[in-house]
Amino acid sequence: MAVTTTATLAGLRAIVGAEHVCDGGAAVDGVVPRWSAAPATIEQVATLVALAYDEGLVVVPRGGGTALELGHPPARVDLVVEMRRLDAVLEYQPEDLTVTVQAGCTAGALAARLAAHRQLLPLDPPGWAGRSLGGLAATQATGPLRQRYGGMRDLLLGVRFAQADSVLTWGGAKVVKSVSGYDVPKLMVGALGTLGVLLELTLRLHPAPDYEATWLASFRTPAHAQDCVASLLDSTVQPNRIELLDERALAACGLPASAAALAIAIGTVEPAVRAQEGVVKTIARGAQGSVETMGTSFWRTYDRVLAGFDGVVLRIGTVPARLMAMLGAVQAVLPGAAVAGAAGVGALRALVTHADAGVLGAALERLRATVGEVGGGVIVERAPRAVRERLDPWGPVPAPALQAMRALKHEFDPRGVLNPGRFVGGL
Repeated sequence: MAVTTTATLAGLRAIVGAEHVCDGGAAVDGVVPRWSAAPATIEQVATLVALAYDEGLVVVPRGGGTALELGHPPARVDLVVEMRRLDAVLEYQPEDLTVTVQAGCTAGALAARLAAHRQLLPLDPPGWAGRSLGGLAATQATGPLRQRYGGMRDLLLGVRFAQADSVLTWGGAKVVKSVSGYDVPKLMVGALGTLGVLLELTLRLHPAPDYEATWLASFRTPAHAQDCVASLLDSTVQPNRIELLDERALAACGLPASAAALAIAIGTVEPAVRAQEGVVKTIARGAQGSVETMGTSFWRTYDRVLAGFDGVVLRIGTVPARLMAMLGAVQAVLPGAAVAGAAGVGALRALVTHADAGVLGAALERLRATVGEVGGGVIVERAPRAVRERLDPWGPVPAPALQAMRALKHEFDPRGVLNPGRFVGGL
């Protein structure tokens, strides 16, 4: 349907107020939207979506704007729904370790609220403090703390969202049965806003550790680091984080060179940390590693390095036992890349400074073939639009899975209003 102008603009202004609507706005992956609107209530979001649904407008929800290069480039953007005004903590029950927030609330703002009660939401992907919680759910972003606490799928208890036809829907914790029998919170995680506009999230919290210690175990070969990871996972220790850093990642963090290193953190009460420290050091030295105690500033540096990287970022998922094979594969096909990630769960990021579409496409094909043997995958988390236009950022998907995803998209968004074309298989 052709995009109208005067009547549509008047409709947008009537919904959110003229001062909260503008022509254009911040670009979405290089595409300047026709309009941007910043609603203040969930009802306004639903009404905006209803207008878009009726007029055939393409809607893109925008949180912190930190992950707009994920997925296929958009063909067009008619309306950006800015979530920044929907940033409240709606309900916080410290005794129940749960919180309900609006989707525009940032992880950093929530962390400040939780700190007074010595609690945390253990989600720490790169640049986590400035990222909206709705965006973290939509992109399924994870970080080092996934080792102990899991990811958004494990922490998200319930969601409220606006369907493409404007219906406000709850799924999960606050309903007896999820919408249409689906586990709606899990459907929304990683769906890139293609099934609904996330409005509110109910999240599981955890007590903040009283004490945390970090050690850097350095190894002469990646194989020794692999042995250390396997032994740690098979031991009595309960690490919060086990991050692998290759030689280039170590250099970026200002650390001494080695073929591979593991940053290992344990957080609980101090006596328990001290009791596990000896086990960690024994395991690392048994794998021919040298061990150094690190300050808490290491994790801030690590986050800053990953969040500040402005090249191509590949997100690689595999099983921990194949981690070093994947490291070797990355180093073979992208010899200039730095590699870092959650060794204990098999989640790596490859940071590629220089790669044209041809080189990256060939590397992706080889990496996907290698990781596909064990059921993993490789996606392009960030890359210039010109690169992503020439390759599939998501990679191959089995036909039955893609068919199921298409059916879900049709059920939740039959007219293709919400972020169309950007998800797996062009959904």
